[in-house]
Amino acid sequence: MKEWIVIHKIKALYNQGKGLSIRAIARKLKISRNTVRKYLAMDEETIQKKKSEPSRTKILDVHRTYIVHLLKTYPGLSAVKVRQNLLEKHPELSVSIRTVRRYVKDLRQSVPLKQKRYYEPVLDMEPGVQCQVDGGEMRGVLIGGRETTVYFVVFVLSYSRLMYVAVSDKPVNTERFIRMHDRAFRYFGGLPEECVYDQTKLVVLSERFREIEVNERLLAFATAAGFQIRACEGYDPESKGKVEAGVKYVKQNALYGESFADWKDLEGYLEDWLKKANGRVHGTTSKVPRKHYEEEERRHMRPYFTPAYLKSLEGQETRKADRTGLIAWQANRYSVPLPYQRTRVGVREEKGFLVISDLESGQEIARHRISPGRGLVIKNTNHYRDREKEISEYEAEVKGHLGQAGEKICLLLKESSPRIYRDQLVGLLKLLKRGGLPEELIKSLCACKRLTTGLIYEYVEAYQRGTKALEADPLVRGGKAPSLSRYRALLEEVGREIH
Repeated sequence: MKEWIVIHKIKALYNQGKGLSIRAIARKLKISRNTVRKYLAMDEETIQKKKSEPSRTKILDVHRTYIVHLLKTYPGLSAVKVRQNLLEKHPELSVSIRTVRRYVKDLRQSVPLKQKRYYEPVLDMEPGVQCQVDGGEMRGVLIGGRETTVYFVVFVLSYSRLMYVAVSDKPVNTERFIRMHDRAFRYFGGLPEECVYDQTKLVVLSERFREIEVNERLLAFATAAGFQIRACEGYDPESKGKVEAGVKYVKQNALYGESFADWKDLEGYLEDWLKKANGRVHGTTSKVPRKHYEEEERRHMRPYFTPAYLKSLEGQETRKADRTGLIAWQANRYSVPLPYQRTRVGVREEKGFLVISDLESGQEIARHRISPGRGLVIKNTNHYRDREKEISEYEAEVKGHLGQAGEKICLLLKESSPRIYRDQLVGLLKLLKRGGLPEELIKSLCACKRLTTGLIYEYVEAYQRGTKALEADPLVRGGKAPSLSRYRALLEEVGREIH
């Protein structure tokens, strides 16, 4: 609030001594009593002078965009952390925590920060923070005398405008997209805090109510490398205009009208072209991007090391396992271990075998001999069971919960379902760990001639519902003998015999 407005409020509330006291005015306006006294002592001429003064420039105004960016990204960020981030970027900045706290407080009142944001504004005033990424294609490029489509992705650092271009002779899929990031970060010699993209399927799988679902493989790479993913709002190219201009520059200046002997010739040409492009004076910043980067931005970039799992992907493709734990490969389907259902895995051929590996660690998790047939399902039964425990260990756990009755129940389960006995024990243990079995129900189970874990669950459900019904029965509450008709109805409902 402007100072002269505060003065007029104080004067009006005080009303020449006929209104509120100095203490009451200070409490109402949430300012100190000394401030109230100071403003009450001002005459009209001084107040008019204050009113005509232009608003003062604050020391942190030059960093306002970056502070707003921090608070929108982390709405609960404290002023102390804001100051730490500023000093990391600008060690020469001399500002007290009190100044930062006041500035942050004013921003929270004037800028909507608490709403969760998924589309962030472009940030180009802070070094080492943002890299804009976008892809394109150029058709009709002559390579080896044939017209070829060249697919490329442009990376531009928002602060220095240093640019990198990665090319591909095939449409860019997720794996190629990730590898292009790796080459770009190694070219820059460091890692920015975030990368900004448009809503390509390589990044954003879906968007609803401005909430985005990010490509899980790109997210895994970003997490391992240490940068954040930002998505622009749909159909909003202006929010990443630097890289949009870079895409046009690559098409019109680098590739248009050029011909190459082969793909290596194209890659060598682009390497030389990048040196010239990053060595020219930039039209917007009036600085040479490479020199600007080396002098002012490189020290703010984070160290980058190629994640280990990315190195393990050489020569392999990826597949996503379905809910039954099967992946598709050459018209057949092969199983993966139970924990990898509905997740992506690495796949490669090796001397007649299909080798399946964990994408994060690169560790082999399964190996199948490749079948020459079509439409076959090749399964390893060990993939569908937890082999960490022996059946005897499960039986011991059941007996630990149920005592002597546990041995009888285990025997009934084994006789009733010998082929799925392990799974029956696992299901029973989940029930026992969740709440156990009532004593009277255990006796009834031991008297059964046939028993499965599914039946045990039904008996427990009927027992619990019957108990609640009896507790609500006015006869029971009155101390009279309960009617068994409720049990009869419940047992008939689940299709069980009445004993």
